[in-house]
Amino acid sequence: MAEDTVSVAGRLMTRRDMGKAAFAHVQDRTARIQVYVRKDELGEESYKLFKDQADLGDILGVTGVPFRTKTGEITIRAKSWKILGKALRPPPEKFHGMTDVEIRFRRREVDLFSNEEARQKFMNRRKIVAAMRRVLDEKGFVEVETPMMQAVPGGAAAKPFITHHEALDMDLYMRIAPELFLKRLLVGGLERVYEIGRCFRNEGIDTRHNPEFTILEAYQAYTDYQGMMDLVEEIIRKAAMDIVPEGKLEGMVFEYRGRRFSLAEPFARLSLVGLFPEYAGLDYLALCRENGWRAAAQKLGLPVSDKMPDHKCFEAILDTKILPRLPSTAFVFGYPAAFSPLAKQNAEHPEIAERFELFIAGEEVANAYSEQNDPDVQRTHFQEQARQRQEGDEEAMPADEEFLIALEHGMPPAGGLGIGVDRLTMILTGTDSIREVILFPLLRPQ
Repeated sequence: MAEDTVSVAGRLMTRRDMGKAAFAHVQDRTARIQVYVRKDELGEESYKLFKDQADLGDILGVTGVPFRTKTGEITIRAKSWKILGKALRPPPEKFHGMTDVEIRFRRREVDLFSNEEARQKFMNRRKIVAAMRRVLDEKGFVEVETPMMQAVPGGAAAKPFITHHEALDMDLYMRIAPELFLKRLLVGGLERVYEIGRCFRNEGIDTRHNPEFTILEAYQAYTDYQGMMDLVEEIIRKAAMDIVPEGKLEGMVFEYRGRRFSLAEPFARLSLVGLFPEYAGLDYLALCRENGWRAAAQKLGLPVSDKMPDHKCFEAILDTKILPRLPSTAFVFGYPAAFSPLAKQNAEHPEIAERFELFIAGEEVANAYSEQNDPDVQRTHFQEQARQRQEGDEEAMPADEEFLIALEHGMPPAGGLGIGVDRLTMILTGTDSIREVILFPLLRPQ
């Protein structure tokens, strides 16, 4: 090995003292490297300072000559060293690290420097997001930013967080989705736009949901929900390829919650019109026309109450009777038009929407549809949503008059998609809890 002098910096993770010499490991974000410290190399004063003052967790700078030990490990023979940052708290125990899950999430900075698996998970998340951008950029999409504080919380069925702007003396809502603003950009002629950013929904917290989450939304003029299927599949496959170790791409096999699946083959494309009769024994089109979801769920013995909104009754049937029988990767399309107020209706069967959801290993990953671009139809759908809000459905969408005005200027036919970045990262990294893939998840105060 060359006798060139090198300098490294990082956190002191281990040390082993042996009288007049010591071995230590210094770690940065890429790896650990061994450092060999000798009294006769550093001089008595510098070596004594190392023994007395260099503690585990300190940030050190080391300059020396690289060599290989008898075991072949690359090591730096220290010529000089310096404390660059002092750790006043000890690092986690050497072999077990941070084992308390709650503490790991609260002290993520310690989790990251002490837990290689956690650090790698977030590096993989970065690769997934980068792959999304690369695919869309190569196809001519323009990345944009839209407001996170909105006067009207639209674009999804969810309960928003409310904040107050003092200067304007008005309530604002943390966005539940960027959809309506992105489609206004289609009206403006951008034609292909996307955003990767935070959304906020005032909902419960569990292993699959965090009130603050990241979503990719993309909109393309002159295509439809089938074009979005092709785009979603390409994005997910290329993101998966980027995190698979080199030499292990064959088969593209992943595992999530004990279920193994491959992303190498084309995703299945299944219609709810056929799935409901086959797996639930129900006439799907008739249910969509009559909105008889509560009675159907009760007939199947599902625990639905008289006050439960119709879309929740539909979801109860879907979750229990359909999803467990799907292939590992499946686009499911033809959702009820009544539950898809921003989507176009199917020309042959107007009771269903040109909309799909993608499920991987039983988990919803993406939602997309042919966008409704008729302002009169959209207004009617908003009015129906307003009626549902008056009846107590807090997740129903309020009418967004600014969006309707935009549609009245003319929006081209388009397809739009949304992919949950956190959910996709969970699936591709085999992670059971969403808190493991969000650097700082929301936690109850101590």
